[in-house]
Amino acid sequence: MAVFVGLVVLAAAAVALLSVRIEGDSMEPTLRDGERVLPLPVEGGGVGRFDVVLMRTPGRDVLLVKRVVALPGDQVRIAPGPQAGRQRVLVRRAGAERWYEFTVPGADAAGLVTPCCAADGRRSAAPAARTVPGGKFFFLGDHADRSDDARTFGWADLDAVTSRVWMRTWPLSRAGPVDAGVRLRPSSEL
Repeated sequence: MAVFVGLVVLAAAAVALLSVRIEGDSMEPTLRDGERVLPLPVEGGGVGRFDVVLMRTPGRDVLLVKRVVALPGDQVRIAPGPQAGRQRVLVRRAGAERWYEFTVPGADAAGLVTPCCAADGRRSAAPAARTVPGGKFFFLGDHADRSDDARTFGWADLDAVTSRVWMRTWPLSRAGPVDAGVRLRPSSEL
């Protein structure tokens, strides 16, 4: 019994030491302010489309948690939707014909007030479809209206990703794998 209790205490200490605290609301509803997550280190840009990642801010040394939306060779565009005042995130995978609309269930769909993208992946008053350059990726917060992301910083280097977020550890009531159930809907856009 003492060995079991010792292992539980050791595991709890390891989780507490390795977990990262989420600060801010840019990833709601997937991750909330104050929650703690366990990162899984990645090397050589080993991230996938729609992964939630920890990354270094382009041009500064600040750690962000964001979602990978488009990878090298993919095309991305944030453009007006059919409803007034709403924007849509559109993604076309490298080499594919069809565009898809990217959504995160439960995220506020009323905004994305800044269309995208300029040649460097930032905001643009004249939204255009842009191809993500080699070695780069396009990223957004799940609550995009409250997020400083690629629309602010531009394309990010794949090497800026330090880890993938794979498990929420706190609060215990929400502990478990981090999965927002990202949805892709075929789009007639472009």
